[in-house]
Amino acid sequence: MTGSVDPAWPLYEVFVRAKRGLNHVHVGSIHASDGAMALQHARDVYTRRNEGVSIWVVPSAAITASTAEEKESFFAPSRDKVYRHPTAYSIPDTVPHM
Repeated sequence: MTGSVDPAWPLYEVFVRAKRGLNHVHVGSIHASDGAMALQHARDVYTRRNEGVSIWVVPSAAITASTAEEKESFFAPSRDKVYRHPTAYSIPDTVPHM
């Protein structure tokens, strides 16, 4: 990385997509003064061997996440929605590849 990193700079979460067709995966965090610098530092730190095709940086302060205590209230209602499961639908015999 070029330049110094000030710990007072905002923290960014870094997500890298290894190749086309795959999902972005959280690979770590980095401090930077702004989004452009965060992208440059993330590229230098997390994709040194050309293993990435896309990088996302997101300010950590912008992420809102559920907690372990909220697990039941967040995920239990989805069990009642069987239409979300592929077993709730029948596939016609005329569909060759499913």
